[in-house]
Amino acid sequence: MKRSSTVTSLPCVSLFLLLLLPSVVQSSDDLIDKICQATPFCDLCEASLRPLSPSPSDPKSLAAAMASVVLGNLTDTLGYIQSLIRHAHDPAAERALAQCAELYRPVVKFNIPQAMEAMQGGKFGFAIYVLGDAEKQTDSCQKGITNTGADDESSVAVTARNKLVKNLCDVAISVLKSLMNGL
Repeated sequence: MKRSSTVTSLPCVSLFLLLLLPSVVQSSDDLIDKICQATPFCDLCEASLRPLSPSPSDPKSLAAAMASVVLGNLTDTLGYIQSLIRHAHDPAAERALAQCAELYRPVVKFNIPQAMEAMQGGKFGFAIYVLGDAEKQTDSCQKGITNTGADDESSVAVTARNKLVKNLCDVAISVLKSLMNGL
């Protein structure tokens, strides 16, 4: 008899878990909505966080996920800039791109990884500072690109990438501030 009660309780447990799962997913979606609404680029925030699997389920994991998105974009942008340097024909554009690479390299290799480590230790203020510095490096890169006066396809693409990185940094900073304020 004991065996039959186990068999009947297994479907009940499975049904309970199936009913519980949507509420867990819903709470994660609600958290993303709540945090992203408090950022300057809500759509960018949601587009960055919703596709992640597994979905971040608490504010701290959302902040870490956002920092990972920033690092990924910075890394891609640095790689793109380095490929443009290899194919540059204009010395002024090459210098501006080389300056951008020099600005991005320490941010990608050291600064953002240190910020991510600081977040794990609860040092959100330091992470905000580092992300703000990454924004400044992006601005400096953009000034160099703008000062060359080039408006070819590659400089337009670097400008778009710089803007995306800057906006992602703004979102990550907002997420961290929400976390610090007890969201």
